[in-house]
Amino acid sequence: MKILLTGSTGYIGRRLLPVLVEDGHHVICLVRDKRRFDFDDFSENFLKNIEVIEGDLSDAASLSTLPLDIDTAYYLVHSMGNSADAFETQEATQAANFVQYCNETSCQQIIYLGGIANDTTLSKHLSSRKEVEEVLKTARMPLTVLRAAIIIGSGSASFEIIRDLVEKLPVMVAPKWLKTKCQPIGIRNVIEYLRGVLLKRETYHQTFDIGGKDVLSYHEMLMVYAHIRKLKRWIIPVPILSPKLSSHWLYFVTSTSLPLARTLVSSLRNEVVCQDDRIQAIVPIQRLTYEEALRMAFDRIQQRNVISSWKDAVNHTSIDKNFLNYIEVPYFGCYRDKRVVHYTDDKRIVIERLWSIGGEKGWFFGNWMWQLRGLADKMVGGVGLGRGRRSESDLKPGDALDFWRVLVADKEEGRLLLYAEMKLPGEAWLEFKLKESPEEKILIQTATFRPLGLWGRLYWFAVLPFHGLIFPKMARGVAIGK
Repeated sequence: MKILLTGSTGYIGRRLLPVLVEDGHHVICLVRDKRRFDFDDFSENFLKNIEVIEGDLSDAASLSTLPLDIDTAYYLVHSMGNSADAFETQEATQAANFVQYCNETSCQQIIYLGGIANDTTLSKHLSSRKEVEEVLKTARMPLTVLRAAIIIGSGSASFEIIRDLVEKLPVMVAPKWLKTKCQPIGIRNVIEYLRGVLLKRETYHQTFDIGGKDVLSYHEMLMVYAHIRKLKRWIIPVPILSPKLSSHWLYFVTSTSLPLARTLVSSLRNEVVCQDDRIQAIVPIQRLTYEEALRMAFDRIQQRNVISSWKDAVNHTSIDKNFLNYIEVPYFGCYRDKRVVHYTDDKRIVIERLWSIGGEKGWFFGNWMWQLRGLADKMVGGVGLGRGRRSESDLKPGDALDFWRVLVADKEEGRLLLYAEMKLPGEAWLEFKLKESPEEKILIQTATFRPLGLWGRLYWFAVLPFHGLIFPKMARGVAIGK
């Protein structure tokens, strides 16, 4: 069977793809940029069963290269973290372009993953998700809709936010939305449902709510997490936090972006609980409890096997969606800080140190200064340091790395190139290169800044003293480990 998978580099799609291939299907992966697809993660036999085709759902013309002989199409895209005020219009346009394409194909079914939307008054996010359903229903082929609440899994936005709140705050002063009921679902169950409804006629023209075993308040979800982690936590609900204050509180405490925090807070007033269990009669699965889903997420993290993370989605306004075009760092009109350090270790050892940079391990020197810079970035609406990294030891192009984005991660060449996503009066890159010859082995570390106007130039000279303190020690830490 030939299946079109949109969102194949996203949190859900990245996990659904291997399941579909294992079932013997041929999968067409629609991506905006092939360079963000993890070809290296898959075997040659696996790659024989997929095609990766570039296209943008916002541009109907770009979909002309997609095949017409598909059997099913998964629609797994959203603009949840987009800061644009008109994200509802963007989502509707993308869905309409998708329908236009599908109507020209042999597609027999569209499968869409949305959000539970049973309340009469919905947040902007849930209203947009529901509007996408209506657009997809205009397609000539039947639509199957799966509506999920909070998805719990290693790397999921919901899991990471809960993790940040409980791990960082012994005492939480939280708004009244903590009483709102929710039916969280494990990522494993989501994938099982998406797989189970494939070309199943009983699901055609149907909408199903999907959830786990438990119905909990957000307060209970936080306390269950604390219990698993053996942490004592106190939550004090207060009625005075407005949605705007709540979103800023969530933004500063967790690794979420400000647009995503606003979206989440606006949706937290809506109860997201399944109205019925009809899906179980058609796709009978063993539903996980909330605690089981949490423990599975921890197992993935401990095994360093986090397949995908919401943090790696490129939707922050400080960076162009075509960021991988910046593979070569500009030269003219830029300021530079270049450090060269000789090393004697085997190249593989140096690369292992370099590939572990950032996240919980930090930046080899002056971590408190990096944290201060991250806090300053948060204060002006930037991403800050809270995103951390997807894996403790692995880096791939497109990964988020604290307030950087990985552009190049080439172990064979010994090159790591990062692009700054923090709020800056200009653009910044941080590059590491290993060069070996019979005479010497050196690490070249280069920080490049392209200023925007006078403020950009003033910014560079203001931070020069900190660069002089941090960068030499960081380069030395990477090169020789101390």
